[in-house]
Amino acid sequence: MLYSVIIPCYRSSKTIRKVVEMTAAELDRLNLPDHEFILVDDLSPDQGATLNELKALADDYPFVKVVSLARNSGQHNAVMAGLNYASGDILIAMDDDMQTHPSQLNYLLTELDKGYDIVYGYYPSKKHSMFRNFGSFVNYMTVRFMIGKPKELKTSSYWVIRRFVRDYVIQYRSPYTHLQGLFLRTTRNISCVPIQHFEREEGQSGYTFHKLVQLWSNIMGYSVVPLRMATYCGYFFSLLSILGVIFIIIQKAVAPAMHLGWPSLMCAICFFSGINMLFLGLIGEYLGRMFLGMNNQPQFVVREVYHGKNDTEK
Repeated sequence: MLYSVIIPCYRSSKTIRKVVEMTAAELDRLNLPDHEFILVDDLSPDQGATLNELKALADDYPFVKVVSLARNSGQHNAVMAGLNYASGDILIAMDDDMQTHPSQLNYLLTELDKGYDIVYGYYPSKKHSMFRNFGSFVNYMTVRFMIGKPKELKTSSYWVIRRFVRDYVIQYRSPYTHLQGLFLRTTRNISCVPIQHFEREEGQSGYTFHKLVQLWSNIMGYSVVPLRMATYCGYFFSLLSILGVIFIIIQKAVAPAMHLGWPSLMCAICFFSGINMLFLGLIGEYLGRMFLGMNNQPQFVVREVYHGKNDTEK
């Protein structure tokens, strides 16, 4: 049985060798010698340092394959690129910074052996910043609300899946990838196990506020709940306006000399105009994503696939 380890790499020239060598040693210790590593360089902005280190690993180890992307596509799309080039029966996703530690891999594989299709590792205690933890909480609540993620299921970027899950997931071609959404619509035979979260050894997270919001918004592609919310809000505010009109008529009948307030009227106009613009923007977001999908905007663009010296695919 072949095990594929997929690692998206971004500014990881100082850590990726240690990640690969420790993970390979852990797989050997678990008596799983048949493995491959798919290292995806997500166009790291470090003057080629990360890509050069990945190629050096491919030169040193025949089980390493390097996928170099022509543009930065984001972590989830980079993982999708790795899934497309992996050949394993069991596929493992890890980070490049030693926070998803190789020593914890045994817990995920042991849980997978119980018959699950997908196993996530989750962190009872995280080493992320408060900002990242808040972003993770928002993402967790959004996925629960929009696509019915089970309450007891805790997730992270450290997971193991079976080949049939990969085969279904890579059929998705939209550039707005959200792996949790894809996994949850593939199977509900999913488990999670607690693992230790280690400190980042080098640098800091590549997730900016903009990237976190972009990733969070990708979940819209797997649910129509926001559109239904727009409908429900329309019903609510329509009813509210009818009640308001009735209230004004009664007040005017009781006190004919009463002057209607222009400030309150303008506030109401601005409020409901804002609501209209909000939901028009929401609908526009769905339409825009459909348009880009029909135009075949790619998830990722592969510049080259490097297997080692004298073995490169363009």
